Amino acid sequence: MPPLILPMPTELGEPFFAALEYAARLHARQRRKASDVPYVAHLLAVAAIVLEHGGSQVEAIAALLHDAVEDQGGAAQLAEIERRFGPEVARIVAACTDTDQTPKPPWRARKEEHLAHASQADAAVRLVLAADKLHNGRAILADLRRHGDAVWSRFNGGREGTLWYYRAMYSALAASGTEHQPLLDELGRVVAELGDAAH
Repeated sequence: MPPLILPMPTELGEPFFAALEYAARLHARQRRKASDVPYVAHLLAVAAIVLEHGGSQVEAIAALLHDAVEDQGGAAQLAEIERRFGPEVARIVAACTDTDQTPKPPWRARKEEHLAHASQADAAVRLVLAADKLHNGRAILADLRRHGDAVWSRFNGGREGTLWYYRAMYSALAASGTEHQPLLDELGRVVAELGDAAH
């Protein structure tokens, strides 16, 4: 049997630690939907999933900042991210953002447009999107087990809209490339579990 060759670990340097502090401060007052969980827990989890699936430092930084534009300042925030962390981080964050407008456009139209972009996205964007949806999906499953169907009232799309969106996002990501297949497989399992739990 040939020796197992493991990939070299991603080197995390000062830019990552700066992004970690920036994201924590930016989202400091935010909590996860209908909970007391600090929002930064989600950002840390998404960055961890990206790194666990071979992501680069740039992709991990984008994971930490993937909700910053949508939740914390729109286009001006994206410009600040580019100034601090470079154009490639800003490009990935922009592609993971479903709107930079306030107030946000109608939910369904916004999600449909985001899905159309996701289906054309490159590997770096798909990695961060899949990690985000995987962590969110796991969190919804855990809350369904604790609280039952009342969980769906937290979401703009309700039960049917939320299930539609997660299924469609999985399909878009799975159809547009085979990179990060283990992550996509895990996302597919979680999306299937969400459907089962909703019945």
